[in-house]
Amino acid sequence: MMKNYSSSPPHSNNQTPHHIRDRNNKKYSLLSALPWRFPLRGYTLCMATLFLFCFGSLFYQLNGGPPKILLDIRQYLDTTQSDRMEQPHKNRKHMWILSERNPGESTFLDDHGPPVPKVLPFPSQVVYNRVGKCGSRTVVILLKLLAEKHEFNLVSSDIHNKTRLTKQEQVDLMRNISHIPQPFLYTRHVHFLNFTRFRIEQPVYINIIRDPINRFLSNYFFRRFGDWRGEQNHLIRTPGMKDDERYLDINVCILENYPECSNPRAFYIIPYFCGQHPKCREPGTWALERAKQNVLENYLLVGILEELEDVLLLLERLLPHYFTGVLNIYKSPDYKKMGNMTGTVRKHTPTLEALQVLYHRMRYEYEFYNFIRDQFHLMKRKIGLKSASQPPAYSPDFLRELALRTPEPLDEDEELDTDLEDANSWLVHP
Repeated sequence: MMKNYSSSPPHSNNQTPHHIRDRNNKKYSLLSALPWRFPLRGYTLCMATLFLFCFGSLFYQLNGGPPKILLDIRQYLDTTQSDRMEQPHKNRKHMWILSERNPGESTFLDDHGPPVPKVLPFPSQVVYNRVGKCGSRTVVILLKLLAEKHEFNLVSSDIHNKTRLTKQEQVDLMRNISHIPQPFLYTRHVHFLNFTRFRIEQPVYINIIRDPINRFLSNYFFRRFGDWRGEQNHLIRTPGMKDDERYLDINVCILENYPECSNPRAFYIIPYFCGQHPKCREPGTWALERAKQNVLENYLLVGILEELEDVLLLLERLLPHYFTGVLNIYKSPDYKKMGNMTGTVRKHTPTLEALQVLYHRMRYEYEFYNFIRDQFHLMKRKIGLKSASQPPAYSPDFLRELALRTPEPLDEDEELDTDLEDANSWLVHP
């Protein structure tokens, strides 16, 4: 008799294969219908949660951090846990140190390390110690437009009548300047400041000057009659000036040696580059040579107003992160309307006799101006700028003849004993 070694039990007499097939079909039909037993609302909520999670993760990666809603959730969850315990290992001794933790503080730094520091342009600290009546208001208007365009910090001081500072005032000002967020450009009417003397990082200087006699005339009439910005502008600037002084003829001021038209007031440009030393305000070779040295060592560029477009072009080449596009702005019709308002009104040229005396008082100023002009033209050649140079306000032949016929300098306290030569006698003839 054969034995059956199969583990499956024999079919019962009342269970046919047809019955078994029906039972299996019922099981599969129940499994297939199982997902549809969830309500549609719950299914929608599940899919919406999954979508928000995916969208939040994508937003996190694109922005380098979590969205605000996640930070708010984290802050809410962390309000109950403001402190955490850390167990550092030091000298194999276990000590529990309590460290504070701000609610909602992100762990991005823990996971990815500190962010890459912002790369600052070089130079990122620029000081424009603007010389009065040398186009400074024109340049400041341009800087305000450029600061918005290039997103650098422009700090323009409203102090116009304090160019010489005490030692403590120098330190305070230099510290304030050094704390301006970089990149910055600071501008003010102030004589050169030596940052390194007080162990403060020296910024890069820029400046613009002009023909000394033209600068003097512009300042003389501006103090009395202002510019085209308003008829009453001069009254606001010099409210205490009497009419006798306001309408004083410039020839009388120069020839009769009024304080405004003589040294040390006529010695104006050089102190801006010489510095804060008391001898910088004394007309002479010492102040002149020190001013030249500071220009060579601390100034990136000193331009001349007679060639302003070339100055702006060089600034655009040397400081592109500050001055890119400056020429387009300067030549735009909208800017021309603003720039025309800064011109001094009622300005006229003195007689040649008065010019002779004025040049005699400004011979150091002219020596410095010619030095700056030569340095500026040398810089243009180095850059490869081939624009045509503008003629100076007074031709070299005129000034050379003027210097030859001008007597040796007299002390400012002395009176001119001899009459001046006839103005027409030293005119340069072609």
